[in-house]
Amino acid sequence: MKKLINDPADVVPETLKGFAAANADLVTVHFDPDYVVRADAPIQGKVGLVSGGGSGHEPLHAGFVGQGMLDAAVPGAVFTSPTPDPILEATKAVDGGAGVLHIVKNYTGDVLNFETAAELAELEDITVKAVVVNDDVAVEDSTWTAGRRGVAGTVLVEKIAGAAAERGDDLDAVTAVAEKVIGQVRSMGVALTACTVPHAGKPSFDLGEDEIEIGIGIHGEPGRHRIPLASANEITDQLVDPILADLNLDGGQVLLFVNGMGGTPESELYIVYAHARERLEAAGLEVTRSLVGNYITSLEMQGCSITVLKLDDELTALWDAPVKTVALRRGV
Repeated sequence: MKKLINDPADVVPETLKGFAAANADLVTVHFDPDYVVRADAPIQGKVGLVSGGGSGHEPLHAGFVGQGMLDAAVPGAVFTSPTPDPILEATKAVDGGAGVLHIVKNYTGDVLNFETAAELAELEDITVKAVVVNDDVAVEDSTWTAGRRGVAGTVLVEKIAGAAAERGDDLDAVTAVAEKVIGQVRSMGVALTACTVPHAGKPSFDLGEDEIEIGIGIHGEPGRHRIPLASANEITDQLVDPILADLNLDGGQVLLFVNGMGGTPESELYIVYAHARERLEAAGLEVTRSLVGNYITSLEMQGCSITVLKLDDELTALWDAPVKTVALRRGV
């Protein structure tokens, strides 16, 4: 294992220490328990947005804390859900009197721990609602989730719901927007290599040099099947086909998001994007918004995911709204 770390047990706190020092104008990092809040939190009268999950997916979630997106992020250990205590403290830290929305990826530990934190927050007179992101079309069930996993679509939920909260929508309205995005977004991923969790010291699964895994999860969970290494266009087809079948769209505008898993060059992501866009346009869809890059990763895994979101005028306006975070910034 070759990694730029000191002690595997200190990866998360040392990461947070560097993140805090580099981005003090945007965020404040709290330790023991660990959580990240926007520097101006809490904002009175504004719905607070909190998300989180295991570390190792950077820039998700801490990189999306700031104006127009999340108010707080709660990092757990690598690939491990945060416990209820830091989630509760983050919720309290961003409560401006208008309630708090938890954005939760559909993994059993995340769902249970955010539910517990919400119950504890309610005891302190904080109104909390939650949405669960489940955009992965690769599986219907697995040992990691009850139903579909939450993957790259989470970034789009956080951006669009964050814009709704920033413009002053109340908790019910922000929740409704988040649920609308969840209902209209689908993702599918592929792994070319495994990743290595620091405390494990070895790859999380085995792939032959000529094998790839279609439908991989962001923690290395099994996908739909393994196939021989193929061309970029052939792999892209294997990701786009199930998304189109699941969304079953009859025309309309969409956002196309090609996300890197951490070890894939941007040049390769744009090759995937080009063919994915051709496929969507051939299916009668108009790609009016795009995002390409590493936004929800799996440590150093080589691979990518494709996400498609059905747009309408409201979602497009919210996507275009100003955002100022470490990892996503536009219009400010």
